[in-house]
Formats: sequence, structure tokens, C-alpha cells
Amino acid sequence: MTTTKEKLVLIGNGMAGVGTIEQILKLGGNYEITIFGSEPHPNYNRIMLSYVLDGSKTMEDIILNDLNWYEDHNITLHTGTTVVRIDEAAGQVITDTGMAVPYDRIIIATGSNSFILPIPGCDKQGVVGFRDIADCDAMLAAAKQYRRAAVIGGGLLGLEAAKGLVNLGMDVTVVHLMEDLMERQLDRSASSMLQAELTRQGVKFAMGKQTVELTGGERVNGLRFSDGTDLQADFVVMAVGIKPNTELARASGITVNRGIVVDDYLQTSIKNVYSVGECTEHRGLCYGLVAPLFEQGLVLAKHLCGVAGNAYEGSIVSTKLKISGVDVFSAGDFQETAEHTVISTKDDWKQTYKKILLKNNIIVGAVLFGDVTESASLQKLVKQGAEMTDEIYAEVMGSGCCGNGEAKKGISVETMKDEEIVCGCNGVTKKAIVDAVTENGFTTLDEIKACTGATRSCGGCKPVVEQILQFVLGDSFQQSAKQGICGCTSLSRDEIVAEIQAKGLRTTKEVMNVLDWKQEEGCSKCRPAVNYYLGMIYPDTHVDEKESRFVNERMKANIQKDGTFTVVPRMYGGVTTPEELKRIADVSIKYDVKVVKVTGGQRLDLIGVKKEDVPKVWEELAMPSGYAYAKALRTVKTCVGSQFCRFGTQDSLGMGALLERKYERLDFPAKFKIAVNGCPRNCAESCTKDIGIVGNDGGWEIFIGGNGGIKPRIADMFCKVKTDEELVEMCSAVMQYYRETGNYLERTSEWVERMGLEQIQTVILNNETNRRELAARIDFALSQVSDPWEKMLDDTETRTALFEKTTV
Repeated sequence: MTTTKEKLVLIGNGMAGVGTIEQILKLGGNYEITIFGSEPHPNYNRIMLSYVLDGSKTMEDIILNDLNWYEDHNITLHTGTTVVRIDEAAGQVITDTGMAVPYDRIIIATGSNSFILPIPGCDKQGVVGFRDIADCDAMLAAAKQYRRAAVIGGGLLGLEAAKGLVNLGMDVTVVHLMEDLMERQLDRSASSMLQAELTRQGVKFAMGKQTVELTGGERVNGLRFSDGTDLQADFVVMAVGIKPNTELARASGITVNRGIVVDDYLQTSIKNVYSVGECTEHRGLCYGLVAPLFEQGLVLAKHLCGVAGNAYEGSIVSTKLKISGVDVFSAGDFQETAEHTVISTKDDWKQTYKKILLKNNIIVGAVLFGDVTESASLQKLVKQGAEMTDEIYAEVMGSGCCGNGEAKKGISVETMKDEEIVCGCNGVTKKAIVDAVTENGFTTLDEIKACTGATRSCGGCKPVVEQILQFVLGDSFQQSAKQGICGCTSLSRDEIVAEIQAKGLRTTKEVMNVLDWKQEEGCSKCRPAVNYYLGMIYPDTHVDEKESRFVNERMKANIQKDGTFTVVPRMYGGVTTPEELKRIADVSIKYDVKVVKVTGGQRLDLIGVKKEDVPKVWEELAMPSGYAYAKALRTVKTCVGSQFCRFGTQDSLGMGALLERKYERLDFPAKFKIAVNGCPRNCAESCTKDIGIVGNDGGWEIFIGGNGGIKPRIADMFCKVKTDEELVEMCSAVMQYYRETGNYLERTSEWVERMGLEQIQTVILNNETNRRELAARIDFALSQVSDPWEKMLDDTETRTALFEKTTV
């Protein structure tokens, strides 16, 4: 008998809400889950926004759960959609688009908004908060156009924003009302050390200043302070605090004070409606840090799954500053009073500071600067309300030693309680990590990260996770340190390929079974990789496993934030015909395509195709796919070359079309782009492509390893050739060598740096036999994926005909 699942709706696609859903899934909760998120992104890590701002990470790097994760867990996700009201009587949630979705239970996790000072000029252009990726984008854009920035607020977010803007080349001043930075988390000593260090790193400060007006016309050009002084600024970041986002709750008749009021099981004043995260008020407190939000989520998840667990009794907060080069930590009480006993040490030479506060000999707070090695231990001691002993003093303050005379390294994880949270960013308990080792046989940090989420965010819990691993594994810990391509295996890419060849493994399931994968079905990271390696090794016999493909590849189109798809037909070398353009227009009108966009790859994107219409769109276009979704050849960009340009020396249009027709549909480790220029003026931008080709009077120049994306890289000069035949052979050899040695998802820009340009040249340029064998292997692989009319033949007649076909 089939049991109907209860409908669980999560309102808010952030860390707190999705963290709760993750816990529900781990506990075996039997719900039909729908998630609404106002932002046009899957779940990402807000803790890492400062790293996006300083350029050390990209948006892709901070995604916690990609679109495949939602699909794999049968979760319906609505991005860019805001729920505006809960209709309790009808049992529905109502969105800003008029959508009505039924529910049995609701989790509200709408988070918080940046608090914008209500002062004259606060609505001018160039004034932003710092709360989400859109704010990061605004800062990145401002840094390209403007020089002077002001950050109002010397708290955690303000300092992260300031350091990020400094790294982007801006002249940044932090404006703070108080005389001490982070006065809610640090004492005066740590605050002054922090200010001195940030000053050394280029941040300026205006302390004790109250901003009363933002000056300028439509765009801000300065700040005016209460003492009558001014500060010039072309860009202003407001980081003076956050306010719980309670609009939905108020509109739905839910009890709200500062936040959405909940009981000890996170239930609101409406039955079956719960709330977690920054929007939530529990026992009069709202929490703006991550660890309490996951503690709430764990309690709620157990409650919704009918698992016995303790009620939520509030959290002891701790703070860890995430600015590069500055390590600061505080937990519990940090400002001493007459009631406190103070234990402290300060080293001006090494720029370290440590303070522990006791009340009646109970550890109630701590502050660390410069060296935060003991942060996890101190956080645990504060949370437990541990009594100070000589042993703890020696361990934490670093003056004690073990029986063998070596300095002790923190508190033993053996004393930690099972339900104690180790990873505050993702709400991972000690028990979850121990279970991952004892029940699943995981032995490495990568495996623990993949299974539990611990260490996948700020990484601050990594030392404690390692201690737990070492405690559980004992002497075998060191032998288990080798990391594999993902947490499912300790095998590297080269080891997997070697085992496939040695053992004659033919399917992904066979590989995972024979090679003792930790997770029987693998994960979204290793399944596509193994599928690619099998196809590369056995081009003639491997049956492509569609279930191992990403959703875009399965649909043959790119999914967009609203759930529709972008269809991209191929235009060889950027050339099309009036007939093809008419079909594109007719199909776009018939299937209500929202936008037809001319792309940088010289083709047209049909954006906004409904999922159910994608197959019909492809059928009626009657054009090959541009493979915009695939780890394959995406585009061959061309200039008009010698056919039309007075500077052109080579037929770039013809060569571009030839190369695109030759290599289309063949899988690569990552997406692959080519450009062909008819002369050195580089109109097709060969310098930023995986293979860039430049024509000159004497033949062709070949460049490899370029990238114009998130991590730009100028291509390296690889070689010069005289004939078209030599050019094709050289491209074939480079591409096949990359196919055979590249890590899955590794772009050629990374591959060239890892392998070394000289090594690639030695294998291909300096060894004619190798080069021809590589070219032969790619031709064999191409023969397995191309239709006969697409094959490239060597005779001049066929090549000439192809060139003429491309001529405008």
C-alpha cells in the first residue's frame, strides 16, 4: 500500500533552511519537499562571500547544493520566487507570482536583511548592504569604475567588506561609531591589535564617527558626520547590522517581536508552521551567526522526523573572523568585570593574544588573536561551563606538557559529547563524523566532507575533524591520508584509469563495485568523471550512461534560474543561413521563447524554453546542437578572414567550420573552445581560448591553454605550422593528449599549468610518432560519435567543398 507523503514547504533557500532539510533527509524524513528562494541561485554559503569579494573564490566555489542535488533528492525548487503569504485556512502558500502551493508543514527560513541607516541620501546610487551575492556583484562592479569607498560599520561584515574592497584596488575607509572595532565580540586589546593589522593591510579608519548624511546628486559622493567633518566616497557599503526578515510572518498573522517568535521546538504561533535562522526569535533572542542556526535546524529536523531529541534551549555564540591574514576568535563573555577572574597572555612580537574569563572558577568566555588553534577547545569549554583546572590551564595556555615531554595540542576529542556540534557552519555533530567513519568506513577528510558537510565551508573545524578521525582510526589514520577524486574513493584519477584498463572494467557501477567505492552509487562528482574515463578508454564499446550525466546534458539544454531551458543550435564558425534564421524565428515564436540572444560564441541562444518543449524545439529547428551544456567542443569563434577582410591572410571562416565539424560531439574533460583568426589582429580573441589559431603569411600559429572566464589566462604559444593538414594534425594531438591526461572538469588553462608547457611540447612537437598516434586515436574516437557526412576526409576535393560550403 502506498503511503501519501506529507507536503513540506521550505520558504527560504539559504543555509539555515536547507541545512534543516539536509538533516531531515539524513534522518529518513518521508516528505514531499518544495523549496522557495527569492534569489536566482541554488543554496550557497554566505560565510564565504568575503572570499568571493577578495577574488580567492568564485560563485561556483561557494555553492553548497547545486541543482543536481535538488533533483537527486526529488526536491522541487523555485528560485527567484518570493512567498508573500501563508493561507492557513486553505493550507497553501502564496507567491509573488500568484502561485498557490499546498502544504502540510512549513519551515520559514527567510533570514535577515541589511539594516540601512535611515539618513538623508541612503537611497542614492552607489549605496549597498553586504548580505548576498548581489551585493558582492555590486562591489565588484564598483571597484572597476570607482576609486574611493567607505564602509559604515566596524563589525564582522563591515571589516570583511572593507578588506575585500582593498583587495580590489579601492581606497577604503571604515567608519565606525564606537572607538573599538567589533566591540560586541572583542575586548579593547584584541580590537586595537585587529585595527593595527588591518591598517597595515591598507584599510583606513574613521573611529568615533556618526554618519548623519550621504552627500551627492543621484549618486553618492561623500559622507557627512555629526561633528561637521566630511569624507569623500564614490561607493558606500552599509554594514551596521541586520534585521530579521519577518514580512511574510506579519502578513500571515504569525506572532512577531523583533523576529518570528518560536517555542523550544521552533514552532510559531500557527500550527505546523516552524521557523529557523536569522528571522527567528527564541526566548527573546535573535541569532545572526551560523552555528546557532544549525543547532535550531537539528532540533527541528528531529522533531519533524519523530526522532527523540532535546528541545532547543538557546546557543552560546562564538565568532571567528574570516579576513585573510587576520585570525580572531571570541566566545561567551569577553569584557571583564569585577566578577571575573582573568587569565591572559599577549605577545607583541608574534602579535598573538589570548584571554580566558572565569566566573566562580567556571570558564565563561575567551578571546584569541593571531593564533586561534585553541578556538574549538575553548568554544567547547565555554559551552559546557567547564571548571578551570591546572590541567586545562596547561593545555589551553600552552605551558603544560604530555607525559612524553611534548606540548599538548588542545583538549582531547574523547571528552566531547556525541551531540556537540563540530562544524558550526553546517551543523555537523561529533556523532555524525564518528558514524561516517565506523558505519561507512570513511577515512579521509574529503570523504567526511562529502558525507557530512564538515569542513566544506570556512574550514575552521578542520583541525577538530582531523582529531576525531585520528581518535577513531588510531594508528591507521596516517595511512589513510591520501585523497581521491572525491569523498567516495581514495583513488586518484590516474589510479582509476589504470585500474579500468588493467581489470577491463566497463561500466560505472562495475568500477565502483570492484574498486571498493565508499558510497555504492557514487556522487554527482565522481559518476560523470568515471563515465567520461570509460568513454575515453573504450570509445568504440562504451555505452554512455545518461544517469551519470549532469541535468543539462541529459536535457541537451542549459537549465535557467526559473526552471526553463536555453537551447543553443550550432552555427559552424559563427556562420548561418537565411533559412536557418527563419527556422529559429518561427520556433521561437511558436514556443514562446523569452529571449533570443546573440552570444560571444557567435551563435544564438533561445532562452526560456519550457522543459516539456525542449525535444520539440530541437526537432523543428533541424539544426545540430551547439553543445552549450556539454563537456565538449562548445564553439569555434572566427573572424571573416581572407574571404572578406583586407588584412586577412588565411581563410579563418573555412578553417573554423572545418575544425568545428570535425571535433563536435566528442567528450572532453571540460568544456572546450577554439578560435581561428585570419591575421594577427586577433579579432576572434584566440588568446583566451583552449586552442587559439592565428593565421599569417607563412601559415598558422597555435596557442593553447587560454581562458577568458572566472580565472582568466592568456594562452601559451605552442608552435607554428605551414599547412592546413599540419594544423589539423597538431590540434588533434593536443586535444587527444588533453583527453587522455586531463582531470575531469579541469580546463586546459589548469591542465597546461599542471602538466607544464614543455612536457606537452616534448610529447607532441618533438615526437612525430606520438603526435600521429594521438591524432589517430582521436580520429578513431570521432568515428564512433560522428555521422558519416560529418567525418573529415584528407583529400583536397572534400576539404575544398567544405570550405566552399562555409563561404558567405
